[in-house]
Amino acid sequence: MGGPAGRGYDRRVLVASVVLQLAAGLLLGHSYDTRVFLATGYLVGHGHDPYVARDLAAVFHQVGFAASATIGYPPPWPLALGLIERAVAAVTPSLLVYGLAIKLPVIAADIGLAYLVAAILRGRGRALAARRAWTFLLLNPLLLFVGAAWGEIDPIVAALALAALWLLERRRADASALLLALAVCVKPIALPLLPAALVWLAYGGGVAQGGSAGLSRPGARPALAPGLGRAARYLALFLGGVLLLYVAPFYAVGWSRAPFTQSLNAQFVSRGGLSFMTVVRLFRDPLLMQGRWWLLGLLWMPALALGTAALRRGDGGLEDLLRKGSALALVVLLTRAWVAEPNTVLLLPFLTVLVGLGALDRRALRAAWALPLAFAVLNAAPLQLLWVSWPGLMARLLADVGRYGQATLVARAVVVVAWQATGWWVVWCCLRRTRSAVAPAPSATEAAA
Repeated sequence: MGGPAGRGYDRRVLVASVVLQLAAGLLLGHSYDTRVFLATGYLVGHGHDPYVARDLAAVFHQVGFAASATIGYPPPWPLALGLIERAVAAVTPSLLVYGLAIKLPVIAADIGLAYLVAAILRGRGRALAARRAWTFLLLNPLLLFVGAAWGEIDPIVAALALAALWLLERRRADASALLLALAVCVKPIALPLLPAALVWLAYGGGVAQGGSAGLSRPGARPALAPGLGRAARYLALFLGGVLLLYVAPFYAVGWSRAPFTQSLNAQFVSRGGLSFMTVVRLFRDPLLMQGRWWLLGLLWMPALALGTAALRRGDGGLEDLLRKGSALALVVLLTRAWVAEPNTVLLLPFLTVLVGLGALDRRALRAAWALPLAFAVLNAAPLQLLWVSWPGLMARLLADVGRYGQATLVARAVVVVAWQATGWWVVWCCLRRTRSAVAPAPSATEAAA
């Protein structure tokens, strides 16, 4: 079937993906996150501080909004929600339409990821892998679940982060730094990619050494000083972007920073989710841990530092950059005391490209989406998505599942053990020194495609 832009993509796959996402976006939504996003959009749209809780039960005509929690994300997403709320309010008061509207950027990011990954692979002569990756990402169960159904914004972060690294490899470092700053300011889960980019630049990534960018001669080493200079410029632009997008809005619109700072602190003391703390819960309740146990919330910091120190000089191409980024992102996810299932979406496009280039075992990609999805099912997350259209049914089903709490905890712990084992294996694969400067040449089938 001839598809978009004549690339051989099947339009039926695209239509199926769009229809599924729009339907899920309209009818489903997470009982906590969607409610917080709806409240945040209303507050920002009406000139209120989204980081200060308000009673909005009279606005949304639901008791659940009486003491709505405040959003824990930096200003870019609350500002976007405010614009969406104003646009929807000008057309219709429908809560369903408003709920779908706040998911449209996430749905667009899901589709954009598929096309960006396909373009990267096609640009490296992997036409067949590009079509397979395009189909995989458009119909991936975890992406559909996290994005359109749940409404979480991790697909937006993943799309921005992949685009930032792609621009960096194409020697557009300034644009890359600003785009990565935007990704981090939408959701800080993308922060581990910064040291990966800096190390890649410091080691001469993207500098032509007897060839074009990304196709450098094996073993060639650029002068260290220019590499450090480029890394310093990248860091300065990144910090400038963070200052503009993360800090400046608090002063520009007069929002209080204290409630937001308190919500950031919660990220260091929260325990559970798809983290090692779920296994600890089999033996001891993390909520009752006193003393120095809170230091576990800081474990990811020295782990990220050690992971950065373990990065080796690569070939300076995109594969090398994606390996470094995937390794550090995984190190953080594996050592944080709290990991939400949507956070793992950041890995999907990176691993998909590496698998398409033949640089990573396909089993790593399967585990990267299947294990978080299995954990979400065992964690009753799909039931919480019924809040929008079937809240009564959601409450009854959650009560039924709650009776098997200990059994589901054991099952979740098993999944976490599998996630940890697989994750550290992928980290080891990504940290190994690249053997050649260029990805294996495409096969005859690839070239013909």
